[in-house]
Amino acid sequence: MTREIIATKNAPGAIGAYSQAVKAGNTVYISGQIPLVPATMEVVAGDVVAQIRQVFENLAAVCEASGGGLRDIVKLTVYLTDLKDFGHVNEVMADFFQEPYPARAAIGVAQLPKDVPVEVDAIMVLG
Repeated sequence: MTREIIATKNAPGAIGAYSQAVKAGNTVYISGQIPLVPATMEVVAGDVVAQIRQVFENLAAVCEASGGGLRDIVKLTVYLTDLKDFGHVNEVMADFFQEPYPARAAIGVAQLPKDVPVEVDAIMVLG
């Protein structure tokens, strides 16, 4: 099986020892996206809804660079520092996804990189 590293300037660059995504066969494993603006690598201004929206925009950019789109995601994992924000995740996801929706898990965590409130990683299957 071939393995390809995915990188795009349309999503935040890795801030550690990892790749934005790794394509193995027709499966793409997308690293956690946080609400960084790709051009500045700073947390997007605004409330938690703006931050969740930026996360999904970043995720979409990595999907596109991988040869797919959000419609190809089969599994999402959402990490939240406050599970009360889960309703906001649902609201924003409705703007980015259509049925059939991917499988999803939501996990409450104590802290995320750069003290952001949300991070999302994904598995995408192409073709």
